[in-house]
This record gives sequence, C-alpha cells and structure tokens, in this order.
Amino acid sequence: MAKIDDPSALSAPSDRPAPPLPPASVPAGGGWPAVAAVAAGTFTVVTSEMLPVGLLTPISGSLGVSGGTAGLTLTVTGLVGALSAPLVTAAVGRTDRRVVLCSLMVLLAAANALAAWSPDFAVMTAARVLVGVGMGGVWSLAGGLGARLVPAGSVGPATSVVFSGVAVASVVGVPAGAYLGELAGWRGSFLAAAGLALLVAAALAVLLPPLPAERAVALGGVVRLFGDARVATGLAVVALLVTGHFAAYTYVRPVLEEVSGVRASMIGTLLLVYGVAGIAGNFVAGARLGRSVRGTVLAIGLALAASVLLIPLLGVSVAGAAVLLLVWGLAYGGVSVSAQTWLALAAPEAREGVTSLFVGVFNGAIALGAFAGGLAVNASGPHAVLWLGGALALGALPVTLLGRAPEVSVPSTGSGG
Repeated sequence: MAKIDDPSALSAPSDRPAPPLPPASVPAGGGWPAVAAVAAGTFTVVTSEMLPVGLLTPISGSLGVSGGTAGLTLTVTGLVGALSAPLVTAAVGRTDRRVVLCSLMVLLAAANALAAWSPDFAVMTAARVLVGVGMGGVWSLAGGLGARLVPAGSVGPATSVVFSGVAVASVVGVPAGAYLGELAGWRGSFLAAAGLALLVAAALAVLLPPLPAERAVALGGVVRLFGDARVATGLAVVALLVTGHFAAYTYVRPVLEEVSGVRASMIGTLLLVYGVAGIAGNFVAGARLGRSVRGTVLAIGLALAASVLLIPLLGVSVAGAAVLLLVWGLAYGGVSVSAQTWLALAAPEAREGVTSLFVGVFNGAIALGAFAGGLAVNASGPHAVLWLGGALALGALPVTLLGRAPEVSVPSTGSGG
C-alpha cells in the first residue's frame, strides 16, 4: 500500500514548495525559539520575493516602465531562485548553517534596501537578482533544520512551523506591503522588508545553535528521475498550474484596477482575502489527498482556470472580484501540497532528489509566468493575462488525466483485492 510518509506534507503552506521531512537526526539544540526564528526567515524571503505583486502600478510609474516590464521584477527573482537553490547549497559546502543563514538574511536586507533606493529599472533588476540568491539559498537550507533543532518526536510539527512562515507571508506580508505602499510609498515597503531581514538575521544569530553541515549534498541521479512517468507528469502539471497562476497573479493589481474598478486603497484588502483563502485551500486539498491525488489535482486545476477566466465576465465589480479571488486562493492554495504529495509518492526512494526538481520547476514556472504575463499585458492589456493564465491552467487537466499518477491505496476489506 502506498502511504504518505510525511504527515506535515498535508499541511504545507500554500505559496511555495516545502521539502519533505529529512530523516530525524540528533538535535543540535535551539528548540522552539530557534524554529520560530527560521520560520521568520521563510516569512521574510517569501514576503521579499512577492512584494512587487501589490506594488506593481506605483513601481512602473516611478521607474518609467510599463506594467509588463515592471512584472519582470518577479520573473528575475523566481528564475534566479530556481538556479541558486542547488548552487548556493553546493557553494557553501560544510560551512556552519547558522552562519550561512545569517549571511543570506543580511544579503536579503541589502537587496531590499537597494530596491528601495533604485533610481531606474536596471538597479531595481540588480536588486531583485540579489533577492533571488537569498531566497534560493534560504529555501535550500531551511527544510531540514527541524530535525536538528528539536527532539525526534517533534520534527514534524517543527517542520510545519518552519514553513508556516510562507502561509503567513501570503496572508500578512504581501497585503501589508501594499498597505504600507499606500501610506509611505512603494520604496517605504522595500525599506521595511530590509529592516525585517536584519532583525531576523539577528534573531537567527542569537537563537540558532552551531549547525555544521552533516554531510555533502548528493546531486547524482536527479536527472534520471525525469525518466519516471509519474515524476514527469507531476512536474508538467506543476509547470502548467504555476506558470498559469503567476501569468495572471503577477498583474493582479492592474487587473483589479482596470477590469474590476477597484480603488488602490482596496487592493491590500482583496489580497488579504486571497491569502486567507489560500491557507484554507491548503488544508482542504490536504484532506482530499488521502482519497485521490489525481482527483484532487483535477479539482484544483478546474477551479483555478474557472476563477481566472471568469474575472472579465463576473469580476467587473468589487464584490464579484472578491468572490473570484476567494475561489482563486482556495484553488491555488492546494497546488503546493498536492504537487508535493504527488512527487513524494512517485519517488519515495529519492525524496531529496525529487524535491530539488520540484523547487527548480516551481521557481522556474514563477519566472516564466511573470514573463509571459508581461508580454501579454504589454501587447493586449490586463484582460490578456487572464486568458493566458486560465488557458495554461486548463492545459494541466489533460496532462493530469492522461499522464501517470501515483495512487493512494486503500486497505483491502475483503478477498480478491
């Protein structure tokens, strides 16, 4: 019987892939305060990555670029994050993970400060490259720290807390950035993110114990996982759903302003609705995965496509936009946990390898989605990103139906199997 070995996989946060639990090891100490500090780190990197989503209009106006070009701030960060995750891990070798994490948070603070100062789009792009390096490095190291900070019996809850920072970033970080942007300008939002990163770096330095690397990172055999049809199908579904989502979501502010007539002061509230719905969607999807992984992914793809495609028809008012954003959040909130579970069941003997593929495809899809959405919005306006995002989400449905999926077996209750 196929089993989900990682209970925390069914409660992973909504907006980013969370690596499966590593084997439990002898904890280095630190306890729950250290776990909370690492969670603050995941909150800060995700907030920093997604900050432009709620600030796209003022950024484009201030730097003298189109909305589509401003969306490249997300494309660059996602692409660099996808590439830097394995590279940073290999580059730091056996360096103490506490030192590495603190250094990456200082880098993130500098990157956000540079973004706040940016006199032109070229400097902003350089700042977002540095954000991608910091983000990729933190994500490559944070997943396995729970086992090193708490006793073996608490590894699952500790790992869930580490990744809860992602969910909170969706609900609090991005909307807070949008609200702060209204009060202090978009540069003030980036300065606040820089200050938060410095505070988290200090907390990590104080609360984390020494964390020397336990073993070298093994990357061999990862490419061969593409030969497994179940892994290939899962990664293709991830690519289509995440690319479609970010093609539309990166430009959600101009969509809400121009299609739905939402005032700038309401953007943060609607993003908060989306974020809360995303957390709920994570747990709804997790509850269904024990019955059917394929069925859950199909339901997610259908709901995601419908909510995006219906905005030009039913989202022409604030109320209609709010309802569709709620459905959108519920649907996308289940993508990470469902895809993670699919891949963990597809390659249980190579979970670290398949997770590295997951992280790379996920971040690459963020970059591709933001880039494709930028081309669409520049060419045809905000309606175009909705058609593009919805079409890609619909494209995931035949892949899910026709590709190979891992099955969650149900214990037999009688003879004959």
